[in-house]
Amino acid sequence: MPDDGAGIQLTVLEAGGSPIDSADDVRLINFYTYPDDLRSCWVRGNMIASLDGGATADGKSGGLAGKGDRAVFSAMRHAADVILVGASTVRVENYSGSQLPVAARQARQRRGQAEVPPIAVITRSGDLDPSALLFTRTEVTPLILTSARAVEDTRRRLGAVAEIIDASGADPSSADYAVILQVLAERGLFRVLAEGGPLILGSLIENGLMDELCLTIAPILVGGASKRIVTGPGDVHTKMRHAHLLADDDGYLYTRYVRAD
Repeated sequence: MPDDGAGIQLTVLEAGGSPIDSADDVRLINFYTYPDDLRSCWVRGNMIASLDGGATADGKSGGLAGKGDRAVFSAMRHAADVILVGASTVRVENYSGSQLPVAARQARQRRGQAEVPPIAVITRSGDLDPSALLFTRTEVTPLILTSARAVEDTRRRLGAVAEIIDASGADPSSADYAVILQVLAERGLFRVLAEGGPLILGSLIENGLMDELCLTIAPILVGGASKRIVTGPGDVHTKMRHAHLLADDDGYLYTRYVRAD
């Protein structure tokens, strides 16, 4: 094969950078600031993967997380207007509403954001348990983005604990991702944090709606048949550019890539 790598300049990312205190250092917040003056949704994906490409350990992404990952996870939630997630991830990870400390709430108020970002769940069937933590441990009403065929039944079952929204496009049996982002934008929820699962991220990528991906690489090998962080039928080739790379003493790497175009 041809030596296409000849003459490429590589950069060694060495230890010795200035440390960041995740508890109170504004620099960590600044690493995950969204673009200014948004008028449409900016979609940031946040996922974690093992060294050998697995998205879960023991069936949950939380099985890969460390202390640093949880700090970065919190920083991203503190910056977002809305947290977008699929129903399967809500069930598996036992999602509750976002919990923010006083300092983060005050910072959000100064930026003109609501104190707490809502969770927005994509589910074409509306099949969610009204007694789940998503509905019982939250300060703000969750948004349920479902299909036209399921919306009335979902309102009957979940209308007392959530806002049910018809997010269908041409197909009444499915939620449309462009419609979903339009719905969020109409509510002023421009800073979108997509936390999975793999099918949600795959659909966003397939439809050209993913603006950036923050990927934590855990220093863990999981083997087995663990899924990738993204799945779906559509193949695309979206060029990305790196925005930053952070590391911690436990060997985790925190990458951020933004769409190149």
